[in-house]
Amino acid sequence: MIKNFKWLLLVSLTFMACNSDDDATAPVESSDGKPLTAGSADFSKYVALGDSFAAGFSDNALFIKGQEGAYPNILAQQFALVGGGEFKTPLANDNIGGLLLGGNVIVGPRLYFNVTPVPVEGTPTTEVTARLSGPFNNLGVPGAKSFHLLAPGYGNPAGVLAGTANPYFARFASSNTTTVLADALSQNPTFFSLWIGGNDELGYATAGGDPAVNPLTPPATFDAAYKALVAQLVAGGRKGVVANLPVITTLPHFRVIAYNQLTQANLSAGGVSLVNTLNAQLYGPLHNALTFLGQGSRINLLASTGNNPLLIVDETLPDLSANLRAVLIGGGLDVPTATAMGQIFGRARQALPTDLICLGASSRIGKVPTVAADGIASPSPSLSQLGVTFPLPDRYVLLPSEVAEIGVATAAYNATIKAAAEANGLAIVDAETIMADLNTVNGITMNSFTLKATFVTGGMFSLDGVHPTPRGYAFIANKFIQAINAKYGSNLKGVDIGNYQVLFPKQL
Repeated sequence: MIKNFKWLLLVSLTFMACNSDDDATAPVESSDGKPLTAGSADFSKYVALGDSFAAGFSDNALFIKGQEGAYPNILAQQFALVGGGEFKTPLANDNIGGLLLGGNVIVGPRLYFNVTPVPVEGTPTTEVTARLSGPFNNLGVPGAKSFHLLAPGYGNPAGVLAGTANPYFARFASSNTTTVLADALSQNPTFFSLWIGGNDELGYATAGGDPAVNPLTPPATFDAAYKALVAQLVAGGRKGVVANLPVITTLPHFRVIAYNQLTQANLSAGGVSLVNTLNAQLYGPLHNALTFLGQGSRINLLASTGNNPLLIVDETLPDLSANLRAVLIGGGLDVPTATAMGQIFGRARQALPTDLICLGASSRIGKVPTVAADGIASPSPSLSQLGVTFPLPDRYVLLPSEVAEIGVATAAYNATIKAAAEANGLAIVDAETIMADLNTVNGITMNSFTLKATFVTGGMFSLDGVHPTPRGYAFIANKFIQAINAKYGSNLKGVDIGNYQVLFPKQL
């Protein structure tokens, strides 16, 4: 049996040491030595609208310590030094993370690093149906898309399983029929932050560009929703700060699993290489049959040295299922096997450097495909190792065409955000440029600490490859403060990101 591929790529990684002091130190004066001031902004009643970033989601979960370090909470701490009021967050019940719905676990616990990222022990205790008493200033809702902030019933627990409601918002919505925006405006805020749109593209991207799993929000839908949000938030001259969106496909989540993830060590059993066997029984016959059909480049023989590419499904390819079956039968293969191979490999090919493999594939490579986990099952027991003898389904792979599609949508979303910010005199954080800089060799240095987009070792992103670490959230808060200072003439110092951990430990 081929060895387990789970977190294969991380075995040799080391990670940056955590700073044991995870409490932020409140500044007493601004960086230029002058008194702290609010400028033309009024921070007395601040509300934050957004998604999982605003909520403080980290390490694939929402938990108390992560929420306490969310960028809106850090902003509120700084606002409090210049007249800002109380900032209330709908905290989870524990530091395990995860959610219960009617006592059943619907979201698992957070990850921690133990040679590889693994879930912490314990069962979540945060029950969706146990509604909290608000109002809450932090209205960050993990999983929320732009139009969800305007959707009545998005916090109705009865709609969670049906997918019409959000379990996180259901915990703290003021009623079953309210909207996220309505709960924000009901507090008569004087200042707001809005960072939304990531999930409009991220859900589609993490689903491998499979619209059946999670569709990409059309730019026109985003444009209408975003304009409606901003129009109501700025009513009466209210000030605020918004942020545009990074290019989602540059997140570590899409840069960890290599296209040629099949190593010689893992194409073996009991220390014996299986390359020759795989070539003789599968790759060779497939290559020959595809060559006969003029498509030989789809699948080549495995090399006996170095890494080999994963098998993937490419739905943009012509479906050769019937043709492949006929050629294989003509070559002497039995009908049942030829039929199964035609069905499995009709749109299969080996991955290329331009393909992006989602981090979620890390626990599935080499495993038997199932409908529950992968959306598909193999018709042949002998062809049942994902990425090796059975192609990774669409949900785990972003093809170049899908990457381009996401890029076009991101550009359109950001054009909407920029136009809304300029038309309404709002401060704006350029997250797109920030993310591009994090992906450079030098990264970004702040408070003598360098952050990069590198998975685990870069300091910016947590173990899910999407959401920031505590230090990453402190960095984001400082970027928001820089934008606010520049726009409203305020004089806020921000926080020292060195006072925030890189990763959360097992015990909190």
